[in-house]
Amino acid sequence: MAIEEILVMLCVGAASGWLAGLLVKGRGFGLLADILLGILGAFIGGFALGLIGITLGGILGSIIKATIGAVLLLLIVRLIKRA
Repeated sequence: MAIEEILVMLCVGAASGWLAGLLVKGRGFGLLADILLGILGAFIGGFALGLIGITLGGILGSIIKATIGAVLLLLIVRLIKRA
């Protein structure tokens, strides 16, 4: 993996984690937590959208997929904390 790919992955993760934090909780969680949330969200979003046959390409598509996945992850964590 080239350094450029790693930088893009970190930027997409940070952007999507921050967006998910805003959408679900109203604020971000800090840079490192936002990046990790966005990266995990990218896997979840890619899997979930793949199950229903939706494919998104490019940087914007990656941010959208990762944000959807991060929002799902945050909602699941919130449900587990309430139980």
